[in-house]
Amino acid sequence: MHGLTRGPDPTKIHVLVHDSRQPASHDFVLVERTFRLPEARWINGLPVAPVDRCVLDGVRRMKDVNQVRSALAEAVQRGLGTPRELLDELNAGSCRGSAIPRMVLTELIDGIRSPAESWAREVALRSGFGSMIWNPELYLADGSRLATPDGWLDDVGLAWEIDSYEFHFSPDDYATTLKRHNRMTAAGIIVVHTVPSRLRTEPHQVVAELRGAYKLAQQRPRPPVIARLN
Repeated sequence: MHGLTRGPDPTKIHVLVHDSRQPASHDFVLVERTFRLPEARWINGLPVAPVDRCVLDGVRRMKDVNQVRSALAEAVQRGLGTPRELLDELNAGSCRGSAIPRMVLTELIDGIRSPAESWAREVALRSGFGSMIWNPELYLADGSRLATPDGWLDDVGLAWEIDSYEFHFSPDDYATTLKRHNRMTAAGIIVVHTVPSRLRTEPHQVVAELRGAYKLAQQRPRPPVIARLN
């Protein structure tokens, strides 16, 4: 009802009631008692919890870390809450089921914006690139905005793009990725492209490619590009 698509099972209705009440869950209705009953927002004639509460109450019941990553990343990408705001709301509620969402929100605070980027972060650390910056905004020396790559190694001016229809905000973003590649290449940036499946099936090869591109980037002057965190 908030317009999100990557949450828990949509055939289940999750209902919050005050802790003083004791109705039971039944069939497709999941009843949760809470001391922190939120003020409802009326949507299509029905009282709905605020979007941050909906998202977090949903992901606390999800066991697959990648599904949690996808759901939380969608909420952040749509501008429905910052990672810090979502983490504050998570900390204010029940600890039950909070471990995976807390880990994912920590990733989001670090700039990770999709499950694929989470996998990429693991590969980057394995490559020895702990200095990788995630989703920075790049600017040319004249102050004009250039692009926002998925990953960035600032010391040599190397960009890493995780190419996928599934994990980007919309299919049109893939065409946008190609345009970003051309702009960055024209500015002297070395760009490495990786599809998400290889992060899981061929991590060693991806590591070798990153290290090879890094050595190549070291052999030319760093382009005059400025990176800023969002």
